[in-house]
Parts: sequence; C-alpha cells; structure tokens
Amino acid sequence: MIRVLLADDEEMIRDALAALLGLEQDLDVVARAADGREAVEAARAHRPDVAVVDLQMPELDGLEVTAELARVLPSCAVVILTGRGRPPHLQQALTAGAKGFLPKGSPGGTLADVIRRVHNGSRYVDPALAADALTAPPCPLTQRELEVLRLAEFDTPVATIARRTSLSPGTVRNHLAAAVGKLDVTTRAEAFRVARDNGWL
Repeated sequence: MIRVLLADDEEMIRDALAALLGLEQDLDVVARAADGREAVEAARAHRPDVAVVDLQMPELDGLEVTAELARVLPSCAVVILTGRGRPPHLQQALTAGAKGFLPKGSPGGTLADVIRRVHNGSRYVDPALAADALTAPPCPLTQRELEVLRLAEFDTPVATIARRTSLSPGTVRNHLAAAVGKLDVTTRAEAFRVARDNGWL
C-alpha cells in the first residue's frame, strides 16, 4: 500500500483528489493539508511514501515544501500539481527535489500512475510542460533585477525597496529601469506582470 499526503489550499480540490485516489486499491490517503506548513507537519506525523503538493499555497509554497521534505523526510517522493505551470517552475521544482510535476487538468488516472512511478523511484514530468521548458526563452533579467522587481509588485516606494535590499535608491531605480527596458514595456507594473507570467518571479 502506498501512503499518500495531499496538500492543497482549496478544500474542494483536496476532497476531489482524495476521492479519486480512494478508488485505487494500492493507494491510501493518510493525511491532508491546507497549507505548506501544515503539509510538512503532516508529513512528519504520518510519514507518507508520496506527497502530492500544490505549487501555490499559503505559508510555504510547493517548492519550499518540496525542499523541506527532502531535508526532513527524504524517503517521501514529492509530486507537484499546478494550475499554471511555467518552464522556470518546472526547473525550480526538479532542483528542489520533486520527482513528479503535472498540471491539475491532467486525465483522472494520470495522478495515480504518477504516484506509483515516483514511489518506484522514477520521475515524471508532463510532456507538454517538458516541451515548453525546452523551447522557453531564458530570463533576460539578473537575479538582482528580479529581486527588485519582485519587491515592486504593489507599487512599493523606491526608498522602501532600497531599505529592504540594502541598495541605494539610485541603484534600485537603475535595476527597475533595466528590467523595464529588457522586457520592452513602459512601466514597472508591466515588467512585473511579464516576469510573473513567464514564471521568472
């Protein structure tokens, strides 16, 4: 019997996945979690063989949960489910230690098959996401530009971004201007949207 943990912040999705996996004779959902921190605690308590984790959750996101489980429960294989996977997310997930990565819209039996595969030591990446990852353009922004742009999401004042990054206001403005220029947009809000939609943030 393969012991499974489900972690998703949407109760309806957790319940639907549990019902779906409950139809499989060799799978047993031993725990459910509504956020990332709860997922790590549940994994420590129930020691599942496989954790199915949503990419975007409160407290800790799916990537952070994956990295933490790799540290505290390396015997647990992680499968990341996502509603909007982007090529950088796939790379980040595999780097964090995920063994499976698939979209939430996958056919019903796919998740059960992926759970079995990763439990047996294999990896699984959705073919369409893998193809996108191979053809996706690289991120043109530097790590510092991404850091500054991430902090600029809510129209945060330059002085606040400078304080948080230990940079001068002039340097922050330069990084924001560079990001706007490289992404061929006119405002930092547009730059943020482009970077987020490409999965770079």
